[in-house]
Amino acid sequence: MVPKNYPRVIIEAVQPQVDGGRYPIKRVVGEKVVVTADIYKEGHDKLAALVKYRRHGAPKWQESPMVFLDNDRWQGEFTVPDIGRWEYTVEGYAEHYLSWVDEITKKNLPGAVLTSEMLEGLAILKKSAALAVSEDKVQMNALIATIEGMMADDDQEVAIDQGICATMQRLMAKYPDRSEGADYSPSLEVTGIRPIARFAAWYEFFPRSQSTVPGQHGTLQDCCRRLAEVKQMGFDVVYLPPIHPIGTAFRKGKNNSLVAEPGDVGSPWAIGNKRGGHMALEPKLGTWDDWAKFVATCRELKIEIALDYVMNCSPDHPYVAKHPDWFYHRPDGSIKYAENPPKKYQDVYPLNFGTEDREGLWKEMLKIFLFWVEKGVTTFRVDNPHTKPVSFWEWVIAEVHNKHPEVIFLAEAFTKPKMMRLLAKAGFAQSYTYFTWRDGKQDLTEYVSELTAGPMKDYFTGNFFANTPDILPPILQVGGRPAFIMRAVLAATLSSVYGIYSGYELCENEPIPGKEEYLDSEKYEIKQRDWDAPGNIVPLITRINKIRHERPALHGYNDVVFIGADNPHIIAYLKMTEDRSDIVVCVVNLDPFGKQSSLIHLPIERLGIREDEQFQAHDMLSDERYLWIGRTAYVELSPGDKMAHIFKLYRW
Repeated sequence: MVPKNYPRVIIEAVQPQVDGGRYPIKRVVGEKVVVTADIYKEGHDKLAALVKYRRHGAPKWQESPMVFLDNDRWQGEFTVPDIGRWEYTVEGYAEHYLSWVDEITKKNLPGAVLTSEMLEGLAILKKSAALAVSEDKVQMNALIATIEGMMADDDQEVAIDQGICATMQRLMAKYPDRSEGADYSPSLEVTGIRPIARFAAWYEFFPRSQSTVPGQHGTLQDCCRRLAEVKQMGFDVVYLPPIHPIGTAFRKGKNNSLVAEPGDVGSPWAIGNKRGGHMALEPKLGTWDDWAKFVATCRELKIEIALDYVMNCSPDHPYVAKHPDWFYHRPDGSIKYAENPPKKYQDVYPLNFGTEDREGLWKEMLKIFLFWVEKGVTTFRVDNPHTKPVSFWEWVIAEVHNKHPEVIFLAEAFTKPKMMRLLAKAGFAQSYTYFTWRDGKQDLTEYVSELTAGPMKDYFTGNFFANTPDILPPILQVGGRPAFIMRAVLAATLSSVYGIYSGYELCENEPIPGKEEYLDSEKYEIKQRDWDAPGNIVPLITRINKIRHERPALHGYNDVVFIGADNPHIIAYLKMTEDRSDIVVCVVNLDPFGKQSSLIHLPIERLGIREDEQFQAHDMLSDERYLWIGRTAYVELSPGDKMAHIFKLYRW
């Protein structure tokens, strides 16, 4: 059967899109989406194309023109107007007017009679004039009348001039005949996210450790005092481990001991006792009024709250008695505790998301999210999301966003690369990464390029945590204070989103022998710290965060440009704004034990700098200034002096 309708314009290879449009791309509100597509048609017609976008499900599209690049490739762009779901597509159509202009111009030779061609042109002009409104319609009809008059007077040359004049071309561009065209289908999606999802410095602390009295359990009121210091260091997000009642059954002692001594506080990840579960506060932290004061203090200081969302239950959790079917059971009927061999977590029961009462369990997990959003939490750091069904995350994140599109989800998923990517596609705005273990120049270059310059940049934002309560990386164990400085600079400048766990600024690095874990871990005991202890790097952390806030180039996540450095222990890279008005060059010594020097080779063509041009490199860490010329510069870094440069380039 001969098809009644068929596309005359072919649209292929539309970018960006994720997995053929199965998942949305992500963009910060106000950020551009640059759309490219192959657009072509049989024959020799001129073509035109548009990027079209709208709020998901809205009746009317907004439009932005595309321009021809080469080889049937077109490009256009639009700006994401607001948070939430947006859809976009590409429309291509035969541009009859421009095709006519091209034809009549080529044929308009001395002695040529173009009456038929002019009649064809008039039909095209009249069709667009019928679409015009207001003064445009009056002006188009007047020009058409002039053309018809010239043709009646046999003045073909003037008639053609009127038909192809700049005024007519401008008006025809506003009211084209798009009847012979096509839309790319199905439309694609972009999720608009808040700027803080793509640019932020995170600081993690345990509320119970914020008392200044040795051995005394901290409170939310103590946390309010601590918040001012966190803000002074320049952090944007305060991240809290679980703050719920902690179970007593099989409570872990210090250093993950199986036997808790009197006074041991247990692991905050063993959630729930007779005082409540995931929607309750640990009583030792304070009351709901204290929590409200904590939230108000954060808002006053312009700090956002991230809360650990942990789907674990202690044996004392109310769910265990009320919903035993929500847990895994052994053949003898007992509930299975969590294991990550050789580690055993007898104080934790994992939830079974494949339970027959899946609807009840899933809705309860959604209820927990919504409860804490109403309590002032704007971000959830989700514990081990890779151990739960991805379909659950797609569902629950969509449900939360239906009511609160501003909420941010961070995946704590130290797992296989494909699962990490899939969780980001499913809705997580940020993810933990392998940065924690990337120490060498080649590893860092390859990994950061994969995250920020490849397809992942459209949906995956890596939050570069330099350490966590669970992980004390080997480089920090052996490299001492210089390593802490080096890793802080790398985390804060390679990604626009980074974080540290408290104690980092004191260079705490005593491990359990042979393990990537802290000795005397705060996960199992209260710690009080002297934040002014000798050797601390608080001033450096503060300076780094100040530089990040002041330099727009460091606000961008994508397209870290690595620079050639002759020394394998020196890594150099740059970030810049789209208009090149802000260019930041970072140079870091990856050797915490010795002095390293190198020539670095700037890609001056990308920077708009001439080969013989002199410009200034201002090290914003040390406030030193250097004069550089052309593409090559010399750097020298030492653990005893400085481990890194963060240069702002100034041209005369």
